[in-house]
Amino acid sequence: MRYTVITGASSGIGYETAKVLAAKGKSLVLVARRTDELEKLRDEVKALSDDSDVIIRSVDLTESKQVHDLYDSLKELDIETWINNAGFGDFNQVKDVSVPKIEKMLRLNIEALTVLTSLYVRDHHDVEGTTLLNISSGGGYQIVPNAVTYCATKFFVSAYTEGLAQELMQSGAKLRAKVLAPAATETEFADRSRGQSGFDYSKNVAKYHTAAEMAGFLDQLLESDAIVGIVNPEDYSFELRGPLFPYVGVNR
Repeated sequence: MRYTVITGASSGIGYETAKVLAAKGKSLVLVARRTDELEKLRDEVKALSDDSDVIIRSVDLTESKQVHDLYDSLKELDIETWINNAGFGDFNQVKDVSVPKIEKMLRLNIEALTVLTSLYVRDHHDVEGTTLLNISSGGGYQIVPNAVTYCATKFFVSAYTEGLAQELMQSGAKLRAKVLAPAATETEFADRSRGQSGFDYSKNVAKYHTAAEMAGFLDQLLESDAIVGIVNPEDYSFELRGPLFPYVGVNR
């Protein structure tokens, strides 16, 4: 039995992606902090597919030890796809940021993602049919006012994953790496970024996608030969692309 790991699975894009993949009969490892939400999702997945095995892991990926413990706990599984979806944002000018919050954001958006990616690449570099997918953002390709620090974390994710994808292809690896860059998506992201609940996308955002729509785009990216799946900020169409950052020494 082959598994797909999804971090940040308790809500939003991760939650909806689990349902999309379950409908295709995939077995899943669902990772997040909130056990109750993971258990709810497990029940929904089993209702969609009796054949899907579902493993849940309640983990705080801002804690370095828990990152390593998570990966070690899954070593006996045959993992065909690893999706690093966990992350959060911050809407503040740099002068106004909460430093403890920013420290957690850096540990989750960059450190945990990089460690889990590195471990998965080490073990699956030459395994046929394996894919690593990291979630970036439209803010990983353009800087959004009042979100400079968040965007910087996502620029890292975009550049790191695109570079890894090129490196894997150059080395003849069987593993493939991909990056998804959503634009505004109706999730808990805005509430957590602002530190208060009740944000209404329909009243405050001119264009946005639902989490279910983004999960569908993520599935399209997984099934394609593209490296980047990105939402066009002008018309909010979804585009499958090659790498957008230059990679020195490669003809593009």
